Amino acid sequence: MDLSFIINELGEDRDQYFNAVAPPIMQTSNFRFRRVDQLRSAFADEMSTYLYSRGLNPTVDILRKKLAALDGAEDCLVFNSGAATIFAGVLAQVKSGDHIVSVQQPYTWAQRLFDQILPRFGVETTYVDGRRTENYFEATRPTTTLYYMESPNSWDFALQDLGAIAAYARQKEIVTLIDNSYCTPLYQRPLEYGIDLAMQTATKYIGGHSDTLGGVLSGSRESIKRIFDSEYLNIGSGIQPFNAWMLLRGLRTLPARLERIVSSTHEVVQYIKQHPVVDAVYYPHDPGFPQYDLARRQMAQAPGLFSFTVKAASRQQVVTFCESLQHILMAVSWGGFESLLLPRCASLQDAEFNPADAGHRMLRMYVGLEAPAYLVADLDQAFRKAFA
Repeated sequence: MDLSFIINELGEDRDQYFNAVAPPIMQTSNFRFRRVDQLRSAFADEMSTYLYSRGLNPTVDILRKKLAALDGAEDCLVFNSGAATIFAGVLAQVKSGDHIVSVQQPYTWAQRLFDQILPRFGVETTYVDGRRTENYFEATRPTTTLYYMESPNSWDFALQDLGAIAAYARQKEIVTLIDNSYCTPLYQRPLEYGIDLAMQTATKYIGGHSDTLGGVLSGSRESIKRIFDSEYLNIGSGIQPFNAWMLLRGLRTLPARLERIVSSTHEVVQYIKQHPVVDAVYYPHDPGFPQYDLARRQMAQAPGLFSFTVKAASRQQVVTFCESLQHILMAVSWGGFESLLLPRCASLQDAEFNPADAGHRMLRMYVGLEAPAYLVADLDQAFRKAFA
């Protein structure tokens, strides 16, 4: 299906809303029925019609159709955040006594789910270094029902071989779920490698303007229907119509924004790499990246997020660098119009800082829509103040 058709036309029926170019926000909680039997059918299958906006809503459905098509999926659900998407997607695959194999150091709220919530119900998780595919296989137990992946990870950008892991999981009847927020479906399509469920945080590139939240879970019609009937409706974490409309707006410019971001990121990475106070750069499409060949095979492009380590002797040097930036903002998310920086040592006290630990000297940068020269100039003056 053509990308331009998906973004600009799929799911839209302008004849139904006064030929308006932009679809309306159906800001309603409730839908009326003329016949009792129609209402009975809606109770029997809430995914078959509009009953209550906790389930289906016309504005959300336009977005669902587009996002499922982008993933090459039969269907998808849109949640009110990425964390809610992970929660429902994982919870739907496990019961008491089951076991999960997860990539090590996943997204904070995925790890909180694995470490604090699921153990209360008898579900265990084993973490593995996913760069070695066999680690998933060797950690598998007879009770394993889910492989959780994050490729690439959002700090060191470690990758997993999606095709190899998916093929083994199918043999063992284990469900595979991946966080694909970094690439979006434009640059990586996990379902084509045999992955069962692909999620992404729509807050980031889909929204693109740092003004709304959302999460997407894509897969087969059967698996999505099962999650809709249970976790989606019961938890009540579906996206609201206005937020869905905001994501539709962001989706219109997604290819153009990503193209610019990729181009700018390559320029900024080249500047960072050659700087004398930088000792390592972690960016999947840099030839020096340890998994570069796999990254090129699985990912059409690497967008605007990368990490680097600096030769800091103290936490204060990292702090001075971050606080000297005049245009690059210090914040936790990414994927919007604005460039960002996040120091990993923000969670440490000065006395805890260990310069021998590269993780303590690591910073994560997101390149937004600003001109690369503008960002390089800001980085350059901050480097001079912190490392003179």
